[in-house]
Amino acid sequence: MSEMPKIETPPVDTRVEIVDKLSRGDLADLCQAADDAIQAGGGFGWLSPPRRDVMESYWKGVLLVPDRTLFVGRLDGVIVGSAQLVRPTKNNEAQAHTAQLTTSFIAPWARGHGLARMIAVAVEDRARERGVGTLNLDVRETQEAAITLYRSLGYHEIGRHPHYARVDGKFVAGLYFWKDLA
Repeated sequence: MSEMPKIETPPVDTRVEIVDKLSRGDLADLCQAADDAIQAGGGFGWLSPPRRDVMESYWKGVLLVPDRTLFVGRLDGVIVGSAQLVRPTKNNEAQAHTAQLTTSFIAPWARGHGLARMIAVAVEDRARERGVGTLNLDVRETQEAAITLYRSLGYHEIGRHPHYARVDGKFVAGLYFWKDLA
């Protein structure tokens, strides 16, 4: 019996970048990745994908908000996920040392390449550069992979909200985390 030849798969190119503008192609990639993540239950508030014009307006709006930084993850050049770093508004001096990691997702078909971790670390690094000492985040308790990731990165769970979200008419709890970046 002869052995089957070993087929080598080419390495994939993964990277994370901060974007302040989106080309038509990048906007289409980001909308599609978000749609796919929402359909897989990992949407950042949406339970089903909105119309494409609504999704495009959302992402364009993110880029206009001064206290938001949009991070995208690319797999072989295609945007497959993102996260945002959100700083408190200028009038919130009491919490100026904090920021929120939010809207984090990876399209289901692009998972398993370490991009979620890469994006989270990039958000943390940027937050430190901006003088943030504490990073906060929250997730639905059903997002087990995200919870495992954040715990592995040293986030501390500080609370559980039993009525955090409503999905299919039922409440889903949310978990709250924080990390000291100092």
